[in-house]
Amino acid sequence: MSELHNDRLLRALAREPVDRTPVWIMRQAGRYLPEYRRVRERAGSFMALCQDPERACEVTLQPLERFPLDAAILFSDILTVPDAMGLGLYFEPGEGPRFERPLRDVQAIDALPAPDVGTELAYVTDAIRLVRRELAGRVPLIGFSGSPWTLATYMVEGGSSRDFRHIKALAYDEPAALHRLLARTADAVTDYLNAQSAAGAQALMIFDTWGGALAHDAYREFSLTYARRVIDGLVREREGRRVPVVFFTKGGGLWLEAMAESGADGLGLDWTVDLEEARRRVGHRVALQGNLDPSVLYARPAVVREQVARVLAEYGSGSGHVFNLGHGVHPEIPPAHVAAMVDAVHELSPAYHGQ
Repeated sequence: MSELHNDRLLRALAREPVDRTPVWIMRQAGRYLPEYRRVRERAGSFMALCQDPERACEVTLQPLERFPLDAAILFSDILTVPDAMGLGLYFEPGEGPRFERPLRDVQAIDALPAPDVGTELAYVTDAIRLVRRELAGRVPLIGFSGSPWTLATYMVEGGSSRDFRHIKALAYDEPAALHRLLARTADAVTDYLNAQSAAGAQALMIFDTWGGALAHDAYREFSLTYARRVIDGLVREREGRRVPVVFFTKGGGLWLEAMAESGADGLGLDWTVDLEEARRRVGHRVALQGNLDPSVLYARPAVVREQVARVLAEYGSGSGHVFNLGHGVHPEIPPAHVAAMVDAVHELSPAYHGQ
């Protein structure tokens, strides 16, 4: 593997000194880039693009050609694991991901097979190897998965949901069955993330997109418990260096202290959380990632710069901050506005690191 030339991300997640705040963007490879849309059209479908290692590598690298980012994140989807469990993933135009065979009863849950990560998800690890080769040590590569809870919501609901009525009914009516589903999913996610780091991913991220939909105690029981199970099972050193893990619960501001005890190296924060308060609450236990409101990028570049300055000032001086959005970049965002954000981080953050 190539020597890493820019390790700001890894050092910030280890809360080690950096010369400026590292920056990358959730969904940085995606529909807001015209070059991505061209590759997606040639691929024929979103999943065909995900499952083509060469094209997945190409779109992973596209944002790094436009912006001086401090990390690449593998182009893939959080639903690759349940797809490999045989639930029949497809994408409905205008409605997003759907499953042909959602888990609507205890019998279906108990019959769910464990995926063979080495074969059914080999296209993901093949893409990672290609990206690492093409990066040649330029920046680290981030691998990722959905959290067990978030994956389970899609598996039970059959797709996106506003009220999560099927999985919440399962949680209250048949909690033991939901625990079995979450345990099986957590083990699959653990194997999947370990395969990603073995293939060359240098940092890992767990996306708990729907954890914030749970009631206070239910979050700890059904989401956090199984995220911790994943984190506990990860191989944390590869190539002679720690593989840091970032845990992101959208809407998770209520549980920061508990999340800081999860074993993760960093916590992703959405835009509803005050960074200064979050830093005070977690102390020196974890790094923090975030948390500019993605909608800021609809505004003029001068306003984007002002909002970047606000986020940097909220975190304050010292390492342990990875600049990012509070969720993924929206498809309609002009790339020039993303460039304004990245440039502002480059220009304004050294003052917070003694530069």
